[in-house]
Amino acid sequence: MKLTTNTQVSVDGVMQGNGGPDRRGGFERGGWARPLFDTEAMSFVDQAYQGADAFLFGRRTYELFAGYWGVREDLANPIVGALNTKPKYVASNTLTDPKWADTTVLSGDLAAAIRELKARPGGELQVHGSGALVRWLLENDLVDEMNLLVVPVIVGQGARLFPDAGPDKALDLVESRAFPKGITLQVYRPAGRPRYATG
Repeated sequence: MKLTTNTQVSVDGVMQGNGGPDRRGGFERGGWARPLFDTEAMSFVDQAYQGADAFLFGRRTYELFAGYWGVREDLANPIVGALNTKPKYVASNTLTDPKWADTTVLSGDLAAAIRELKARPGGELQVHGSGALVRWLLENDLVDEMNLLVVPVIVGQGARLFPDAGPDKALDLVESRAFPKGITLQVYRPAGRPRYATG
């Protein structure tokens, strides 16, 4: 399976609280992305979820999704249907008894467990949100493709997708498009380390 990350970020790289309230770290500006999701952008998100063969989450995002999407029964909704009918994997050394059906906890040697999942036949193993996990996956060269939905807003506070100091990565742009309210999609494939100008 191809491991694909799907992340909504502001222009200043914030991913915290994109859909609603999130008070961690004194964050007060939750819900910044939702007003800018027009029909076309939402259709892209729906199709992305439908294209998954399985989902991989960090523990915190898993618990948020389980509490919101996992309790819904309207399976005709593309996101609800995908999340509640396809396998879910959660990377955690603390979660022992997941309540959401069809969930497997990955602990211990996480890199080996994810490589094993990626070696299975199928289309996409998708990661949604899960910022800490996405950063770890990139550091360990486990990401095949990144979907960045850049929302035209500067949030000015909150947790960002990429830290101030981290590994450097070159990216190949695979696709780019804009939606009517200004959200842009950039699809990237990691391409080793960047080249730097000298002199």
